[in-house]
Amino acid sequence: MFKADLHTHSFYSDGTSSPEEVAYGAWKAGVKIFALADHDTTEGVLRAKAESEKRGMDWVSAVEISTREHDHLHFLGYNVDINNAGFQSFLKQNRENRVLRIKKIIKQLADSGVDITEEDVFSLAGNTVSRAHVADALKKKKIVPSRQEGFRQYLIPGKAGYVPSAGVTVVEAIREIKKAGGLAVMAHPGLVQDVWNFPTWVEAGLDGVEVFYPAHSYTLKQELLKIARKYDLFATGGSDYHGPQAGRTASPGMNIPQPYSDILLRRLLNK
Repeated sequence: MFKADLHTHSFYSDGTSSPEEVAYGAWKAGVKIFALADHDTTEGVLRAKAESEKRGMDWVSAVEISTREHDHLHFLGYNVDINNAGFQSFLKQNRENRVLRIKKIIKQLADSGVDITEEDVFSLAGNTVSRAHVADALKKKKIVPSRQEGFRQYLIPGKAGYVPSAGVTVVEAIREIKKAGGLAVMAHPGLVQDVWNFPTWVEAGLDGVEVFYPAHSYTLKQELLKIARKYDLFATGGSDYHGPQAGRTASPGMNIPQPYSDILLRRLLNK
């Protein structure tokens, strides 16, 4: 079975490892094609590329973009030109919007009596700050035992620290990826089934869908493959690995059966 991982994160966003560590871990897991897809930043891409090439893995440039239409409605951009000034300006604005959101979250938590400051949170962030860093700050101060509990107790809808996503629209995310020469792929669709709108997204330029993902059941994968065939989308796979201290997926790598792996390689690498 062909193993790929086109959805991983480093400490430049909400991961806990360096780009080199993530790439090395993917190689050790038997991954043949790899991408570091940090949130709203390509800062670690060249570091991941160097390690991938050192280990003999195929590699693609990548980034993950959040939208304001749902907390988990994200889109991956593959083969984006990381030197595209317009695209980097777009990512910078997204990061600045994140900062404003996190500051609102911190204020709401502090106003509700939680002992947390901006310094507690921003000192933990790399290039892109996120709710995960708020949760990590809560954990560091022993207010919660884990990042997951930080989300559950304080950062999801209905809790004291919840503030809606400050991302762009889906159409904006797809179009910016395309303008940077990239391929736009929907991330972890199983997390957002209630807001699927493939006709609109395909019209905007959607190229693929992340079918092979740890939380996707066999039934869901079959449904997504049917959608991919209907709209001529290619299927991708990613673990959403965030590192060993993140409390999520234990290791990188997703198995992708033929012919989907062949199509993926053709679309991403022209192989």
